This record gives sequence, C-alpha cells and structure tokens, in this order.
Amino acid sequence: MQTEFIQKTDGAGLYDITSDVARWLSTSNAATGLLTLFLRHTSASLLIQENADPDVQRDLAAFMRRLVPHADSSEMSWLRHTTEGPDDMPAHIKAALLPVSLSIPVVQGRMLLGTWQGIYLFEHRDAPHTRRVAAHLSA
Repeated sequence: MQTEFIQKTDGAGLYDITSDVARWLSTSNAATGLLTLFLRHTSASLLIQENADPDVQRDLAAFMRRLVPHADSSEMSWLRHTTEGPDDMPAHIKAALLPVSLSIPVVQGRMLLGTWQGIYLFEHRDAPHTRRVAAHLSA
C-alpha cells in the first residue's frame, strides 16, 4: 500500500504530520507491517520527536540554526553553493545530518509510536515550500 503526503510549510520549523499518516493507516483494513516514510527533498528532514511540549520543537529548530548558521554569517564564509540564498546550503547540511526516511512498525492499522512521539517534517528553508513524503506500508 502506497501514498504520498503533501505538506505545505510556512518556512523553517517542525510540522507535525502524525495525524495525516495515522488517518491514512486507519483506512488500511487493520494492516500490520512496516511503514516507510521517505521525504522527496534535499533541504528538509523527517524526525520522530516529542509531541507533548511545543518548546521541544522550538528548541530543536533553534539548535539547528545555531549549529548550521545561514551562509551570510561570517563563520559560514567557506560555503560555495550560495546562489539560491543564504539558507539553501545550510538547509542541505541539516538534511545531511538528519534523516530523510523513517521506518515505523504498524500493528492493526496503528503505528507503534511511543506515548509522546510524533512524526515531523523539519523544514530547513526560510521561504514556504510544498514538501512531498512518500509512504509505503509493507506487510
């Protein structure tokens, strides 16, 4: 079983896609198997992260901005790929450090996520984008 999720972003940050994935799985006739999610972009990532306190998402985004500043920052003057804006190459670096695919066990149409876990698309670019996540449930 396969589908694709489309997530519009308003710029850099984490976007919770858990309910979209859960809704799709609920139509799977109680399937059991392994769910693979794959982000079809090179300047964003996928994460499983805490979904109870929004400060977690804010802190993660702030940490990544500090870890990999924009290309117009003096400490990033060594970057060559800057033609698409000061946030582009740093976005590629973040995507290289973080996962772009996830594997999640599914039992009877429900993901076996932990109590406080959610699935997030982590947008690394400043401008709004439309991101696509391919989903495959294998039995």
